[in-house]
Amino acid sequence: MRRSLLAWPASAQHCTLEVLVAASLPARLRGLLGRPPLAPGQAMLLSPCSTIHTLGMRYPIDVVFLARDGWVLRVAREVAPWRMRGHWRARCVLELAAGEAARCGIAPGMVLPVGALR
Repeated sequence: MRRSLLAWPASAQHCTLEVLVAASLPARLRGLLGRPPLAPGQAMLLSPCSTIHTLGMRYPIDVVFLARDGWVLRVAREVAPWRMRGHWRARCVLELAAGEAARCGIAPGMVLPVGALR
């Protein structure tokens, strides 16, 4: 897995995330399982991906479903452990610490510059 920075202007502030990119099958299958909770300003990008689960996790996360061009299709806020979420049109998923999507102003309809990360 590699680390990258993802930045975009958000409302009155500029939001920057340190993104861990999970592009291989083993990395996507593991995801955040067995890892400590993400800190504010951290995220994991799963690509390609359209469905996630929080089975076995001990903390909630925010989940952003993205189209191929970075278009935000859905934001699932504070997904509790032992849940599943998905979007049939999603091509990648951004997982963040619970509350980070709101802090960064991420909402359906906006575009995140994830193209270079995948």
